[in-house]
Amino acid sequence: MADPSASRPAVEPASRGPGRITRYRVELPRAGIVPTTAGHFEATEFAEQRTGWRGRWLALRDLLLGTSVSNRRLGEARLSKKIALAVFSSDALSSTAYATQEILLILVLAGSGAITHSLPIAMVIALLLGIVVLSYRQIIRAYPRGGGAYTVAHENLGVAPGLVAAAALLVDYVLTVSVSIAACVEAIVSAFPEVHGWAVPLAVSLVGLIALGNLRGIRESATAFAIPAYGFVFVLGGTLIAGMLKVFLSDDANLLAVGEPSKSPEPQQAVTLFLILRAFSQGCTALTGVEAISNGVGAFKPPEAKNAATTMTAMALLLGALFLGVTLLARHFGIVYEHGDTQTVTSQIGEEIFGRNLFYYTLQFFTAAILFLAANTAFNGFPLLGAILARDGYLPRIFYQRGSRLVFSWGIMALTGFSVLLLVAFGASTTRIIPLYALGVFLGFTLAQASMLRRWKRTKEQGWKRSMAINTFGAVATAVVFFIILVTKFAAGGWMVVVALPIIATWLWRIGGYYHSLGRALRVPPEAVLDIVPWGPSPVPILVPVEDINLATVMTLGAACERSRNVTAVHVIIDPEDRSSVEEQWQRQFPNIPLVIIDSPFRTVADPIALYVNDLLREPPHEVTVMFPVLEVAHWWQRPLVNQSLKGLITLMRGRRHVNVVPYEFQPGHTGRRQRSPFRA
Repeated sequence: MADPSASRPAVEPASRGPGRITRYRVELPRAGIVPTTAGHFEATEFAEQRTGWRGRWLALRDLLLGTSVSNRRLGEARLSKKIALAVFSSDALSSTAYATQEILLILVLAGSGAITHSLPIAMVIALLLGIVVLSYRQIIRAYPRGGGAYTVAHENLGVAPGLVAAAALLVDYVLTVSVSIAACVEAIVSAFPEVHGWAVPLAVSLVGLIALGNLRGIRESATAFAIPAYGFVFVLGGTLIAGMLKVFLSDDANLLAVGEPSKSPEPQQAVTLFLILRAFSQGCTALTGVEAISNGVGAFKPPEAKNAATTMTAMALLLGALFLGVTLLARHFGIVYEHGDTQTVTSQIGEEIFGRNLFYYTLQFFTAAILFLAANTAFNGFPLLGAILARDGYLPRIFYQRGSRLVFSWGIMALTGFSVLLLVAFGASTTRIIPLYALGVFLGFTLAQASMLRRWKRTKEQGWKRSMAINTFGAVATAVVFFIILVTKFAAGGWMVVVALPIIATWLWRIGGYYHSLGRALRVPPEAVLDIVPWGPSPVPILVPVEDINLATVMTLGAACERSRNVTAVHVIIDPEDRSSVEEQWQRQFPNIPLVIIDSPFRTVADPIALYVNDLLREPPHEVTVMFPVLEVAHWWQRPLVNQSLKGLITLMRGRRHVNVVPYEFQPGHTGRRQRSPFRA
């Protein structure tokens, strides 16, 4: 039988430089920690311990999502313009499958003759699309790192407007997934009516499938999404061209003429300005998803801002052409859509042009595919926005941590959960969810444009007057549309969004307030020199994991020094984009306590520390104490905001022989401390 220890990483101290900072290495093969450059070492993919139930779970995770990916591949996940158009524009492009339908749904309340107004309404929406895209190109130029409406509003208008914009975007992303998947299911039902009773389970399954694809990583999902996205543009574009040719070759070659209605529902009201505005507000769902490119500028290949602006222009041209084409043909063929219909407008157009043949089913397939993939826009935007909010201290910090596949896994799982709840609650019905849609989108549009006015006035960059004029026009236009949507959709369900937005913004503000207060309570001046010397009676070495230099760390180190004469701190670096300041401050602030630093490109914290503990156990007295600060909280809702990084370490240490785990309980804002009795892991 092979020696099981042969596969274990052999940890040994690397070269010790001047001062009290030591880096560690592990000898190959299959080492858990290896040297990279002179004096620098990092954990490898072999650092994860795969024994027992934890090992089985990690094996299942690898099977479903793929093996862990190093931070070095973060740059490889950048998208070209062609792939980014499919990833970020699928939501906007897919709206052509239901935007015209929603316009007709309102117009037919005044009878089938009212469908003649659909084309003028669509033309106004297309003009609005051009205004919004032109305005957002200015945002991309000014904010090449992305962030969208939240970043712009937070920086230029203040915390409250920024959090309102963030809340609007978060709601919009959840609704994007719900509406897109519901419309996808309706496209499937149009082609196969017998599956109508399975709409909700089918919708939930589709959300789970797209979440799984995103958890596997952006490169894998991007490749899978490009083909259906471009296929939809090609197939729907070909369908529209075929329909126009059919009209031009017919006896009535006037494409602008309104056709004989397919049915004549009983009029419920007259054609009024309010009815036209309702239809307009419903059709504005065509603009949902337009802002996704500005939110994800950082995902583009360099030059990021230029590529993002070019992609947004291409998306606008495709969206405008397809939306106007669908509306034009639906109007000419006299297509009517009302509540209770199971066949969508695009399905009726395809059947009118091709009949029920291979071409028709190809159109339905790609329509369902793009609607399914439209949710991917939200699965790219929501986790990224969540990470930005967590970085700024308005969401739990776990939302800023990348998972094993370099994606923000917690954001993906949160979006999945909220979307499933909404689909179940509304029976996976597009018509029932649509009234909630677009309100948050245009609120975000308006706040973003107003914020840019403040920025141009403050910075006066080159060409600021032209940019300010563009954003002024955009702010006025989107504000008017926002109020139209608010008035026309409020009673139909828009009130839910009106109620939800301040609640979410307040929740974000409360989290931000807690983190801000915590930061002030734990702050240690960077110029402070803490002459803490290990002087305790015990020879058992004490290891203190250090996430940051703060008061909790200082108090824990002090308690450790009172207990043992051998105290070492260990700091694990997991984020390549946010380099820690612990290393550069340590020698100045803690000259008498050694620090071990481990770079962890696979973003594991507990496993590298466990490897170091293994090394200490090989030396007399063959026993180790791990002491870490545990922040006490005053309210239950604060528990997910702190101490999350410790859970994995406690799990790994539990069951280790000769390892004592001592949580040092610290209550911020109080000089006293409470300490539980040490428990053996």
